[in-house]
Amino acid sequence: MNPQGAPGQGPSQDPQKAREMAEKQENAVNQMLSQILDQAALVRLTNLAAAKPEKAKMVEQTIINMARRGQLAGKMSDDALKSLLEKVSEQTSRTTTVKFDRRRAALDSDDDY
Repeated sequence: MNPQGAPGQGPSQDPQKAREMAEKQENAVNQMLSQILDQAALVRLTNLAAAKPEKAKMVEQTIINMARRGQLAGKMSDDALKSLLEKVSEQTSRTTTVKFDRRRAALDSDDDY
């Protein structure tokens, strides 16, 4: 007998169970979001998830936490979702800098007199 239980049931069942649990969690999150968000906001969040999945997950968790704490009165509108997205973007924005390395010896044209 396997240490996992009955013969024939081994590690091959664990990934299937993990996949089923992940599906159940995703379905529960989607159901909660459909209750929290109005139709336009839900569409916007779905579009965000297609473009930037990591950011969408952060926003989903924020919305669910807000609902659990009672910070939302009624369904969240598209405008409220936009403002939340702007706040999240400000918090997660990355600053990019461009640095030019000019090698004056090779590029300096002032010496051509």
